[in-house]
Amino acid sequence: MTGASPSEQVALYGPDGRPTGEAADRARVRRDNLRHAATHVVVRNSDGLVYVHRRTATKDLYPGLYDFTAGGVLQAGEDPLLSATREVEEELGVSGARLVPLFEADYADDRARFHAYCFVCLWDGPIRWQPAEVAWGQWVTPARLLEMLDELEFMPDAVANMRPWLESLRQR
Repeated sequence: MTGASPSEQVALYGPDGRPTGEAADRARVRRDNLRHAATHVVVRNSDGLVYVHRRTATKDLYPGLYDFTAGGVLQAGEDPLLSATREVEEELGVSGARLVPLFEADYADDRARFHAYCFVCLWDGPIRWQPAEVAWGQWVTPARLLEMLDELEFMPDAVANMRPWLESLRQR
């Protein structure tokens, strides 16, 4: 989220992938690695390309890594689709695109634990980066993106949750 405040209230999620009804401020969620929810949105164009970008060095989680999803943390009481729509607009300037739900997944490492709501959208308009979040970006084929995943350091959550889906694109 653009300019995310450390005091922003984040919905906490249980191991069943559902909200617990509790919330904590973003700073505590990060510090204590509390289980929450987040979104992944893959942006594709009508040529079948996927938008890849590099996170800025100032991001609070995985700064400077490459990513092929836009997304972020669900705020307390926020609907996953609305969160995903907000995040893809804030990060990449994708506004008015229809987000299609793909699946839900879970991710955990020593820095983040969350239930993911995964979406894809079709976008042929301009990409307008949020300068505080995106340092670089370009359209690539799914095959090239799969090569890039082995060559560059990408967001581990996006790779873990979305790689099987991305590999399925190569089969089509």
